[in-house]
Amino acid sequence: MLKPILYRAIAVALLAGGAAGTVAAAEAPQSGLAPPPRFAWAPADANVASNTEMEFWRSFGDAQLTALVERALHENHDLRIALAHFESANALLRSARLDRFPTVTAQANASNARLSADQAALAGGERTSKSYDVGAQLSWELDLFGRVRNSVRAQRAETDATASDLQAMQVAIVAEVARGYFQLRGLQEQLRVAQENAASQAETLRIIDAGLDAGRGTDFDTARARAQLSSTSARVPALQAEIAARMHHLAVLTGQLPEALNADLDQSTALPALPAGVDPGTPGELLMRRPDVAAAQARLAAATARIGVAKADLFPRFTLGGLIGTQAVHSSDLFAHDSDTHLVALGIDWSFLDFGRVRARLSAAHANADGELAAYEQVVLRALEETENALVRFDKARSEDEQLANAAVNSVQAAQLARTRYEAGAVGLFEVLDAERNNLQAQDAAAQSRARGFSDLISVYQALAGGWPTQPPHSEHVASAHAAGRAPNALQD
Repeated sequence: MLKPILYRAIAVALLAGGAAGTVAAAEAPQSGLAPPPRFAWAPADANVASNTEMEFWRSFGDAQLTALVERALHENHDLRIALAHFESANALLRSARLDRFPTVTAQANASNARLSADQAALAGGERTSKSYDVGAQLSWELDLFGRVRNSVRAQRAETDATASDLQAMQVAIVAEVARGYFQLRGLQEQLRVAQENAASQAETLRIIDAGLDAGRGTDFDTARARAQLSSTSARVPALQAEIAARMHHLAVLTGQLPEALNADLDQSTALPALPAGVDPGTPGELLMRRPDVAAAQARLAAATARIGVAKADLFPRFTLGGLIGTQAVHSSDLFAHDSDTHLVALGIDWSFLDFGRVRARLSAAHANADGELAAYEQVVLRALEETENALVRFDKARSEDEQLANAAVNSVQAAQLARTRYEAGAVGLFEVLDAERNNLQAQDAAAQSRARGFSDLISVYQALAGGWPTQPPHSEHVASAHAAGRAPNALQD
């Protein structure tokens, strides 16, 4: 009697599902943003380097920088946190996928009950009783209206978003390491300039003191020269402190104790010339590479899938249940003939009749999708803005660097000529001190400008998010979190 009723119930459910199976499908809200055909500040030179040709930090030919970046990709703690988030989301995705299949559980019970004398008299039986049962239960939601399918889609999109978050964190860490490294080299160059100028000014003071002993010059000249030397020497400890702080930060970025890199990085290295430029490609290509854009797009997809989940609540939820087992009063009879038990049932969740709450949840899902669309468009606009800003700043930094480098060369020559002419008696001490002060300022400005130019260059690479590792992420190798030109594939579980 049960089976015909069950079959008819399933048939009715399948017909209802066939009639409304597409109701739960939802389309993502469409963005009206269209990227421009090219960047306004893209280099005019067609021969500039492409940022996607290789891992960009290798293009500098600096073994220390490459070693720092690779260690950071393996050991940085922020990357390990982001990787843990990705693995957690991936585990939730595997769990969500299992909802598409029946859930099977097993249980076994053994009981020994004793009734009071009065209870036994009322029951007309023995005071003690034993019972043994073993069984397996099955529960399966018949996903007729797409609730489970859309739940899986939503979790898959969330997992893709966390994979892109991991990629974005990798981009940020590599950029921070490279930027910090070039800032360190710039500070070391400033320190060298200060120390050399201090030595030169000390030699000037020695010449003045010798002249004073020979009856030439005044105590005023000596005091002025001594004051300028002290002012220049005072720059040294401040620069040394900044250099130490940069070393400490680089060590922490690479997962080490703050003092771990002091010996390795103490030897200064001159910064190379700035490259002519970086080919940014097209804005459309940029948006396909940027991990923050991919993450926003995935979260929009997740929000859209949740609309489907909410829509499915407008219809009844059918669950097929079953039980098969064996039961006996003696353990030896558990699997004897006629001890088997079974049950098959079709459950219907009628909560869809609570239209007010269901439609409120559906409205909330639509609103969340609209919000994610706005977030996606904002991320796109910020990506384009960040890239344009990085390109123009680097372009202007190159011009500034060229001018300040020329000024530094000329100031060195001017200071040398001033001292020579002073020793010949052609100019006074004021001209010498002024030339030496200008020399210090010009060389220091050139060193700062070169370091700033490399910082702007790193910002270009960071904005373009190109030239990164190519393997999918796994817990043993954080550096492999990038996939070429796309987010890591979260579906290969």
